[in-house]
Amino acid sequence: MYIWFFICVFCMFIAILLHFKSVEYSKLEKKHGEERGVKIGKIYGTISGTMEFMFLIGLWISPQPRFIIPIFPNLAIPIVNLSLPITHLMISSPLILLGSWIALRGVQATSLKVAETHSAPKKLETKGVYLIVRHPQYFGWILAHVGMSIFFAMLYSTLFTPILIAIIFLISKKEENELIKIFGKEYKDYQKKVPMLSPKF
Repeated sequence: MYIWFFICVFCMFIAILLHFKSVEYSKLEKKHGEERGVKIGKIYGTISGTMEFMFLIGLWISPQPRFIIPIFPNLAIPIVNLSLPITHLMISSPLILLGSWIALRGVQATSLKVAETHSAPKKLETKGVYLIVRHPQYFGWILAHVGMSIFFAMLYSTLFTPILIAIIFLISKKEENELIKIFGKEYKDYQKKVPMLSPKF
């Protein structure tokens, strides 16, 4: 009955594997040469980013058990074929809006090209949202996922959150190892000042 949810999870893991490959900058360049290695990394990044986006939406909307937060459970807003509990709307809206804003500010700071392809940045960004968290796009992704899961009241999607956080942590570590190779001490100093995924306001 819930086959589509598990298909989305399986495809997400494939996307994550490609994402890991896309940020292996030095390994790809060593294996394929600098120019070709960068191009291959960008292809992996574009494919994995598109897949992650599509299948994350799949996690939110695929058939699965629903849950109700037991505060004003009878107050609901009808949206298309869904009856959305008002409590879910009140909790999810700030998470979705804040997560989207932080992620978009991160994309704006590094450029859409870098964000879309997971390619190495030309310079180390340390201003704006990068002053509060080292990976604003991933932090925003986590907030938006939690918000959308609550918004649609999807139980399995909500329960998937710790797995998603673990995956994002591993991707972040992988990226940072590569960024240390590129920026050296500058990035290590940045790591000491700004947290990885738990923002410092």
